[in-house]
Amino acid sequence: MSAPPGVLCYTLMIQDILVAHVVESMPQTPIFPSMLGSACSAQVQPEMGEQCGDPVYQDGCLVSGSLEALIERLVPTVDYYPDRTYIFTFLLSARVFIHPHEILAKVGQICIKQKQQLEVGMEADKAKLKSFAAKIIQLLREWTETFPFDFQDERARKELKEIAHRITQCDEENGTIKKSIGQMTQNVLLALSTRGQYQEIREKIRQPVMDKGTILKAKPQSAQKDILSVCGDPLVLAQQLTTIELERLGNIYPEDLMQIISHMDSLDNHKCRSDVAKTYNLEAYDNWFNCLSMLVATEICKVVKKKQRTRVMEFFIDVARECFNIGNFNSMMAIISGMNLSPVARLKKTWSKVKTAKFDVLEHHMDPSSNFCNYRTALQGATQRSQSANSSREKIVIPVFNLFIKDIFFLHKIHSNRLPNGHINFKKFSEISRQIHDFLTWKQVECPFEKDKKIQTYLLTSPIYTEEALFVASFENEGPDNHMEKDSWKTLRYSHHFLPIIRKSFGMQYYISLI
Repeated sequence: MSAPPGVLCYTLMIQDILVAHVVESMPQTPIFPSMLGSACSAQVQPEMGEQCGDPVYQDGCLVSGSLEALIERLVPTVDYYPDRTYIFTFLLSARVFIHPHEILAKVGQICIKQKQQLEVGMEADKAKLKSFAAKIIQLLREWTETFPFDFQDERARKELKEIAHRITQCDEENGTIKKSIGQMTQNVLLALSTRGQYQEIREKIRQPVMDKGTILKAKPQSAQKDILSVCGDPLVLAQQLTTIELERLGNIYPEDLMQIISHMDSLDNHKCRSDVAKTYNLEAYDNWFNCLSMLVATEICKVVKKKQRTRVMEFFIDVARECFNIGNFNSMMAIISGMNLSPVARLKKTWSKVKTAKFDVLEHHMDPSSNFCNYRTALQGATQRSQSANSSREKIVIPVFNLFIKDIFFLHKIHSNRLPNGHINFKKFSEISRQIHDFLTWKQVECPFEKDKKIQTYLLTSPIYTEEALFVASFENEGPDNHMEKDSWKTLRYSHHFLPIIRKSFGMQYYISLI
């Protein structure tokens, strides 16, 4: 579902600003000195004597290497096991160049060679074989736990089964390895089943009415529910919004985020693009932002009395403030976006009654100048608080998701996937994986707030005005005060397309009066 025009314009505004500031842009997590500028953009060349495929290090950090060399570095030996940061970064980024099932096949081939080497001689070294097998199982366990959805592909499951079969031969006596593999396989199937169930439930949720025309029931204004009748406490509503945010964040996975890169036209291996499974989670989360923005605007515009409308505005300002205090920046930005939509922003008589000092502070935090510098400072402060916190309440960090996505996008755009010597630019993918790893840390925070079914049902299912309906309600509350608004109002009133919507939204008597 596409964003409504108002929210779409706001999103495009963010994108334009980020484009303008791409050179000076900084990721949402603390910036690394080498990430931007000449140090980062300089191409690292292999030293004399090095083979082109060998990994290249700079200040002790891996910066590049051939795909084959990086895969070899992934596979354990009797005396070596890759650190978890490398495993995560490689498995996350390698999908840009090669399918996960192809990586598994190559890992299996390396395992066979190492196993054969350990079996050479009159008598195999059983202790070393068991040690080697245990490390391979550990690698596969980390892979299946961190990226279980790589195994939605039947080919990946087949390769996993092949490796498991060969590894179990290293310890056929006590069957410990076989049990570990059985448990690992069961966990993968459970994770796949859980995700499938979530997608089925999400698809059954009624979509908002932004692309279908208004479906507001024709009933008297006094009988309509509004947000204040459902929840009059800004802190409680902010907590319920945070509960929704964390639930939706929990269903976004690292491989979902890498689709930002995997679907780019800069793919080294274009065959990867055609069969990458479409993920709905990023779109669903983006839709939630748009729906919340439109819900805020709807709640304001549908109120007929100015005094009550002022109360609703001030209520949402307080909710946004509580979201900021919690660390829920995404809901905060959605609320501000809703209040800045034209049908709300034009209500000058209502705004004149609103105590706007708190709203001015919120807008300052979300000021788009200098690539949202104020917001990034606040996010960094929330991140530092989270790292030292003892309670779940203080650990909450929910970034503005659109900005987080665009940061990853621009990290990808300003750094090439490969260096001139053909090496994979591992330094680039290390920076991207740090961003995504921080995101995973934020989404794993256990929600400290108890879910209120009544409030959440209202937030998720309450009818939302279309942008056209918002303007109709806005003009009805405060008439047009310039030629441009008068022309818009005239067009809305006499549009053959919109009259049936007006009839459904405001009743037959109002429809007849327009005619």
